[in-house]
Amino acid sequence: MNILYTLNDAFVPQVAAGITSICENNKDVDDITFYLMSLNIKKENEDKLEEYVSSYGRKIKFIELNDMQNFFKFKIDTSGWNPIVLARLLLDELIPEDVERLIYLDGDTIVRGSLVEMWNTNMGDEAVGACIEPTCTISRKASLGLKNMPYHNAGVLLVDMNNWRKNQVGKQIIDYYTAHEGKLFANDQDAINGSLKGHIVRLSSKYNYCNSFDFYSYKFLSKLVDYDFMTKEEYNELKANPIIIHYLGEERPWRIGNHHRFRKDYDKYLSMTPWSGKNYESGWRLYFVIWDTFNFVMKPFSALRYKIIDALIPKFLAHRAKKNKK
Repeated sequence: MNILYTLNDAFVPQVAAGITSICENNKDVDDITFYLMSLNIKKENEDKLEEYVSSYGRKIKFIELNDMQNFFKFKIDTSGWNPIVLARLLLDELIPEDVERLIYLDGDTIVRGSLVEMWNTNMGDEAVGACIEPTCTISRKASLGLKNMPYHNAGVLLVDMNNWRKNQVGKQIIDYYTAHEGKLFANDQDAINGSLKGHIVRLSSKYNYCNSFDFYSYKFLSKLVDYDFMTKEEYNELKANPIIIHYLGEERPWRIGNHHRFRKDYDKYLSMTPWSGKNYESGWRLYFVIWDTFNFVMKPFSALRYKIIDALIPKFLAHRAKKNKK
C-alpha cells in the first residue's frame, strides 16, 4: 500500500499524526510505503519522521519540491491555499515508475479504520477515485461543466498510476488549469473535477468525512444536490463510523477551543508521535465561541446557514491569502 502526503515543515506534526493513525489501524497490511512531497522540511524533522515510521516497520520516501512555480508556465495563485496543494497534479513526474496505485491524503486527515477495502476498489479504466462534496454550489458546478454531475473533494484520492500515466491524466488536469490561467476557485480541485468529469470513480463518503455532514441533515443535502446523492442508510452509516476524517474549514483540532466532533482522534494519534503536544494554535477561543453560537442558532435554518457560509468562504480565503503573503 502506498500513501502520499504533501506538506511543508509547519505541517509535520499533523502529517505525523495522520501517519500514526494509518499504521495503528492497518497493522494487517503487509507493506506500507509513505511518500512525502515536501517543501523545505528541516533535516531534523526528516530524520525524526524516518526513524518514527521505521519503528512501525514501514517505509518513508521524501520528494523535495523546492519551488512549485518551477512546474508551471504561468504565475500560480492558490487563493489562500498553500502552493504545495498543486503537487498532486504532478504524480507522473514525481512518483516512481514502479508505483502502480496510491492513496493521496491531505495533511489535515486522520484515519480511524482499515483502508484495505478502499485500496482494493475496482477502478476499471479510470485513474482517480474520490468522494463527493455535496455542499459545492450548483452555480460553481455549472461553471465547471458539471450540471447534474457530482463535484468531488480532492483531499482524499485513490489513484491508479497505470491509468494515470496511460491516459496522461496529469497533462489533462494541468492543461485545464492552464486554460483558466490558474484562476479557479478551488485551484487543482476544480481542475480535477472540470477535466475529469464523468471519469472519477465515486468512493464512499466514509473515506472523506467532513463536518458538513454534522451541520446538514440527509434531507437537506439530498435536496441541495442535482445528482443521485446516497441512500439514507449510507448517510447514517458514514456518520456513525467514518473511516477518514477530513478537518476542512477553520475548525481544526490543533486550534485551541475547537469542538470538532472528532478532535480527540487527532489528539490521540498526535500524542503517540515525537511531536506530542506540539503545534497547537492559540488565539482561536473567541472565534470558536462565535462559531459555536452561530451553529447553535442556525441549527433549525439549514438553508440560511448554507447561504451565509457560501458568502463568507471567499472572504475567509481572501483573508488567508493576505495572511500568507506577510
